[in-house]
Amino acid sequence: MKKLILAVLITFLALPAFPQLLKFGIKAGAETTTVPEYTSITSGQAAIDAAENAQWGWHAGIFVRIKLLGIYLQPEAVFASQTFDYNVTDVSGNPQGLLSQKFNRLSIPLLIGFKLGPVRINAGPAASIAIGSPEDLLNDPNFQDMYKSAVWGYQAGLGIDLFKKLTLDARYAGGFGSQDGSATISGQTFNFTNAPPSILISLGFMF
Repeated sequence: MKKLILAVLITFLALPAFPQLLKFGIKAGAETTTVPEYTSITSGQAAIDAAENAQWGWHAGIFVRIKLLGIYLQPEAVFASQTFDYNVTDVSGNPQGLLSQKFNRLSIPLLIGFKLGPVRINAGPAASIAIGSPEDLLNDPNFQDMYKSAVWGYQAGLGIDLFKKLTLDARYAGGFGSQDGSATISGQTFNFTNAPPSILISLGFMF
């Protein structure tokens, strides 16, 4: 992951030397994500159940598109924020009602694509770096063991450019591996599913 981040930084620094091959842009949009699961693998009274199967979040960031030999390379740096709602029962069996957990992250996809008529097709790896830690749904310090600071995934999708300035993209994003970690809370062990699949829709402007 460090190599990918370094490659993206080097790309951004070197781009001003080749203005005819590149475009710089900003983007923002919405994304719907399957709610991560907390699965109890040992017996106990605590329970954390998703209130909905999927929920919406938002993202915003920057990108650079580099054209070369009929294809293009598009590194991005995008801040994304999502809030998930859970019905929570504590370790004593007492319902805690509906609680929310916010996940903030920096997503760094590195996409390779080409145009087929007016449509762009692209795909590539994506690093996701956590910004801060989400609030614990059960009051226990072991909860933080469940969240990795960075995970690997991928993005793939379609896009179209309008008036040589606007970009409209729809992508599917997924993770490599589903189980992030586990934590034992008052003798009850939970597994946490991180990097669930998402659908991203974004609108951008190129300079």
